[in-house]
Amino acid sequence: MDVHRAKAFLAVAEELHFGRAAQRLHMAQPPLSRMIRAIEDDLGVELFDRTPRRVTLTRVGEALVEPARELVMQSERITQLARRVQRGETGRVRLGFAGASVNAVVSALTHSIRRARPDLAIELSGSMLSHPGMDMLTSGALDAVVGRWDTLPRDIDSVVVAREELLVAVAADHPLSHAKAVTAADVANEPWIVLPGGGGATLSTRLNQLARRGSFIPRVVETAADSATQLLLVDAGAAIGLTFSGVRENIPIHSVVFLPIAPSLGSVEVRLAWRRADVQPALAALIDVARTVADDPAV
Repeated sequence: MDVHRAKAFLAVAEELHFGRAAQRLHMAQPPLSRMIRAIEDDLGVELFDRTPRRVTLTRVGEALVEPARELVMQSERITQLARRVQRGETGRVRLGFAGASVNAVVSALTHSIRRARPDLAIELSGSMLSHPGMDMLTSGALDAVVGRWDTLPRDIDSVVVAREELLVAVAADHPLSHAKAVTAADVANEPWIVLPGGGGATLSTRLNQLARRGSFIPRVVETAADSATQLLLVDAGAAIGLTFSGVRENIPIHSVVFLPIAPSLGSVEVRLAWRRADVQPALAALIDVARTVADDPAV
């Protein structure tokens, strides 16, 4: 019994009158009678006892009333759910982010989306540095990524959700630790701890920019898995590192000193990125919220 037939059966079962049931369904009585007879033929049972004066349910008909109501209610719930998904009121967004260095931005995003769309599910995936995060986005494994890129693929759109400053991280006992700022010449002979690069990764691009400014080739002694590991290695005195002001604010390693670069290498944009051709309603809702977060001076 499909939903259309279930509604017809229930109308007759509740009215116990084919004429009134037909009016309720906005149809003529003969087609309704034929539909009920077709249901009975398909099921191989009588659902109604019919006499010239009255219509009553058989025992089988009585037993089918509640299942038919449940079928109709499920159909209505599915229709309502589909409409809510289409409006972006519910659904799921798989959101990747670089890690602890963007905790404040991701927290602001998720809090805002839960206030605006409480039935929208945000599935968070951390440790998505710029290059692997973009790879997962372009492959379809993620719907959106929060990260930092100096360049983006052509089919990727984005919105800026925060702006940061580039800093040089040094150990507290490093000779540069008391400087107000560092220049390219100050760090030309220093060993570096870097993060994995590639795919327009901002730190790789900006370190190369700093090296060109100071006419040196960065002496990379280690590649750290993430910003927290990079800071631990810096703290141990292994080398210095180029990092973001967001790392200083979100990863507390108090014995590491963060120094601004003079002249500045320019601000860094933290972006929410997504595939331009694949903006489903739930993602569109997140993008709208991200634009409001970007306008919030507290972020």
